[in-house]
Amino acid sequence: MQVGFDNQKYLQLQSDKIVERIQQFGGKLYLEFGGKLFDDYHASRVLPGFEPDSKVRMLMKMKEHVEIIVVINADDIEKNKRRGDLGITYDLDALRLIDAFRGIGLFVGSVCITHYQEQPAAVNFQHRLEALGVKVYRHYTIREYPTNLPLIISEDGFGKNDYIETSHPLVVVTAPGPGSGKMAVCLSQLYYESKRGETAGYAKFETFPVWNLSLKHPINLAYEAATTDLNDVNMIDPFHLDAYGVQAVSYNRDIEIFPVLNAIFEKIFGNSPYKSPTDMGVNMIASCISDEEICRRASEQEIIRRYYNTRCSVRQGMCDASEVNKLELLMNQLGITTADRPVAAAAMEVAERTGQPAMAISLPDGTIVTGKTSSLLGASSALMLNTLKTLAGIPDCMHLISPIVIEPIQKLKTEHMGNHNPRLHSDEILIALSICAATNPMAALAMEQLPKLRGCEAHSSVILSRVDENVYQKLGVNLTCEPKYQTKKLYHT
Repeated sequence: MQVGFDNQKYLQLQSDKIVERIQQFGGKLYLEFGGKLFDDYHASRVLPGFEPDSKVRMLMKMKEHVEIIVVINADDIEKNKRRGDLGITYDLDALRLIDAFRGIGLFVGSVCITHYQEQPAAVNFQHRLEALGVKVYRHYTIREYPTNLPLIISEDGFGKNDYIETSHPLVVVTAPGPGSGKMAVCLSQLYYESKRGETAGYAKFETFPVWNLSLKHPINLAYEAATTDLNDVNMIDPFHLDAYGVQAVSYNRDIEIFPVLNAIFEKIFGNSPYKSPTDMGVNMIASCISDEEICRRASEQEIIRRYYNTRCSVRQGMCDASEVNKLELLMNQLGITTADRPVAAAAMEVAERTGQPAMAISLPDGTIVTGKTSSLLGASSALMLNTLKTLAGIPDCMHLISPIVIEPIQKLKTEHMGNHNPRLHSDEILIALSICAATNPMAALAMEQLPKLRGCEAHSSVILSRVDENVYQKLGVNLTCEPKYQTKKLYHT
């Protein structure tokens, strides 16, 4: 895959900036981490070359000073909101993150549930965490937030929240996804620290939007595409423009909250160390882009993928159609359409020709491979085998898995496991292939090609089952689907 981002340069520059900001404050620093710490796949897609775990690598350099607070929005728990890249709900991802942090030696002090209003799912999640020995704190919805400053900075505002006990000088506040309330958690903590006579500071490590790229740059528009459900809008930072006479890109929620942050800082320090939302950040992304054209194209593809995924979510009743309209506006601004995604056209051509679901994938060298539905295999399984054979240089006519191996698996599924569809899913075909690889050198050669799928683009003519979708996601394939099901049934597994 083409690389447009210098990750090693980024690690150094970004680390230096964070250390510089920590030294600006004495005592304690609350550092809000935007995006995802471990698996920032959005950044790796729009900035080819960016490693998904770059942020956590920097924390490891100072891990003995770091404490982590995982923040999760109670409304997201109630709605079973999912991470699109991993296919798991936010509450499960919170557990996964805690395990991941602990696994590399980082201390997770607690979980904070924000927007808490005794939602049943949130209450159950709190009980589950406490049963696992995890400290849980609750922050509540504040009326007229963020405009009513006297209310917010009072006993009836931040004063209603639980004070989160911390023990390390650098407190990293992170979350499974956007809109969690991380900044409000930091501000609430600053409110309490000031009441206790303690000195504490705040800084923000936000990857997107990139402050020193243009407002309508594809990288920044891709961020808007990723947050349509939050109604995030990129804006010129008016505070930065007024203070320095320089245009900088921020977004609506940061701009709205800045007067609150300023007021809290003034109560703590007597004056605010920041003149604008942009000042709060430590974003060095733009300095590390090595090929802007590659990043522009990657960002345009990300917006198209978001468009397809959102249309599928609307079809599944998981989001509002207005989000599709916002994505269409973003695509119009860049002059891109679904026709700019070649695998979509390839998949639809096979589907129309066969009258059955089909898939297509674009390989690193630009080769497009397709898969069609048969009596033995679904389109996703057929595409998997065809792709591995193409990458390994194995003739299409050669069977990697004999039908006499597939048929007993089908019998097991339909006669003993209660499945009505005998066709093998992607995970089943990979298990069968791995078994055959023990005695078949060609099957073993095909299995060796799996790492080459990471970063490839794929498209399905129908919404895939969760099983098949998860397999492609775990292999790192950027998957999109047409917003329709294979059948007219109401229940889809």
